[in-house]
Amino acid sequence: MTKYIFVTGGVVSSLGKGIASASMGRLLESRGLKVTIAKFDPYLNVDPGTMSPYQHGEVFVLDDGAETDLDLGHYERFLTAKLTRHNNVTSGKIYNAVISKERRGDYLGKTVQVVPHITNEIRESILKISKGQKVDVCIVEVGGTIGDIESLPFLEAIRQFKFHVGQDNAINVHVTLVPYIEASGELKSKPTQKTVAELRGIGIQPDVILCRAEKPLSEDIKSKISLFCNVEPQAVFEALDAASIYEVPLLLHNQGLDEFLVKKLRLKPQRQANVSQWSQFVKKIYHPKKEVEIAIAGKYVELHDAYKSIIESFIHAGVPNAAKVKLRWVDSEEVERKGASALLKGISGILVPGGFGDRGIEGKIQVIKYAREKGIPFFGICLGMQCAVIEFARHVLKLPHANSSEFNQNTPDAVIAMMADQIKIQDMGGTMRLGAYPCKVEKGTKTYQAYKQVQIHERHRHRYEFNNFYRDRMKAKGMKLSGLSPDGDLVEMIELANHPWFVGVQFHPELKSRPLNPHPLFREFVKAAVKYGHKKITKK
Repeated sequence: MTKYIFVTGGVVSSLGKGIASASMGRLLESRGLKVTIAKFDPYLNVDPGTMSPYQHGEVFVLDDGAETDLDLGHYERFLTAKLTRHNNVTSGKIYNAVISKERRGDYLGKTVQVVPHITNEIRESILKISKGQKVDVCIVEVGGTIGDIESLPFLEAIRQFKFHVGQDNAINVHVTLVPYIEASGELKSKPTQKTVAELRGIGIQPDVILCRAEKPLSEDIKSKISLFCNVEPQAVFEALDAASIYEVPLLLHNQGLDEFLVKKLRLKPQRQANVSQWSQFVKKIYHPKKEVEIAIAGKYVELHDAYKSIIESFIHAGVPNAAKVKLRWVDSEEVERKGASALLKGISGILVPGGFGDRGIEGKIQVIKYAREKGIPFFGICLGMQCAVIEFARHVLKLPHANSSEFNQNTPDAVIAMMADQIKIQDMGGTMRLGAYPCKVEKGTKTYQAYKQVQIHERHRHRYEFNNFYRDRMKAKGMKLSGLSPDGDLVEMIELANHPWFVGVQFHPELKSRPLNPHPLFREFVKAAVKYGHKKITKK
């Protein structure tokens, strides 16, 4: 029978429940257990797809096209589990399902209520996560903080669920804060006692308390938390601040958290935890041989979580290149005011990421022109590729008014245009080209050199595409169409022939990069940036 670990948070938000959940999953997988993991978010949006990155950070897209919370990115980076739309559930999704059933007459004659109808739907959603799979452990992270009104139905569903599957088959891990008071030089356990009391008031007794703290917890603090929170002393663990999120599984393993979970849930792992490969990866992060500075030129740069998967992909790609990737955040709107050269001086690589809307677009185009003309390694992702096509059309094809029809519907040269199957779509949510699609890579290109294979699958999130009307003119001037859809109809990748490394992709490679398996395009981009930076140093 599948065992369940429910992860809740108290005191404050942003304690790192997602990293804690992913770390537990990683450790259990390292023991040969089959693990799946899910995020339950209490907001009323059906999914985060229509939210601004300022509201929610990046939208993480899965193979099946689900637009999900960024924590699912952490889950996929830490675990080998294949996640689907069932692994991210929102209040909006739950209420939408219940109301749809009510309209069909499924509850005919009944008053539809939060209990039992909403809580039952949540319970069914929990069961769907591992349905049809042989899963040993299912980890469910509940978003928000204990005390939030909107998360109460999820907590009630969890309380009921433990009786549904049996008390020995489901546990609660409560992530809390033990603040350090500088003036008194003390760690304080009272906030943890308060949040656990509130959790117990809802009817949930935590089995494990995971304490976020700046400084190590003394045995006295742990004993106090154990006594007043009604948990055994060995169930109190500390989650100290770490320089890298990838060190967290090792810190928890060293305290014996995975061993405790195995015993608490009466699991039968195939082996002891094997964390040697992960440990080597972390060691290489902390001890690079060189450093390279790469600019990310976007319009959400003040909120780094908007580009979370890109940030992590650079960490992954730095390891095989024995390099630390230092990121320079460049606001594309500021580029419009100050110029590209003023903000990109000394840079060894430039990445222009995805996005929507026309704000900051001209700045991105300036950045791309600078990279093309100066021979600086360039990587354009989604909108970044589209902007590269626009820049090339304007300054190489000499079409000064070239643009995307997303930004100017009256442009005489719409080198980027809306996809044919998107034109009549009215609804905004979940209607883009989403999820994994195949791509045929052209041999003899830089992208083929990276992938070493002709057929690849990458994840998409867009409505606009390269306008095929301009293919021949682009190719004649030195643009290679290095990746096409299998039917040859959609341009998926472009690169420039006479440039050290200039690649644009319509998909989002950052969504498939993993710590122990960096994405080949990020790996090669960092390699090119390191080489470019070395040339600069040599010249000096």
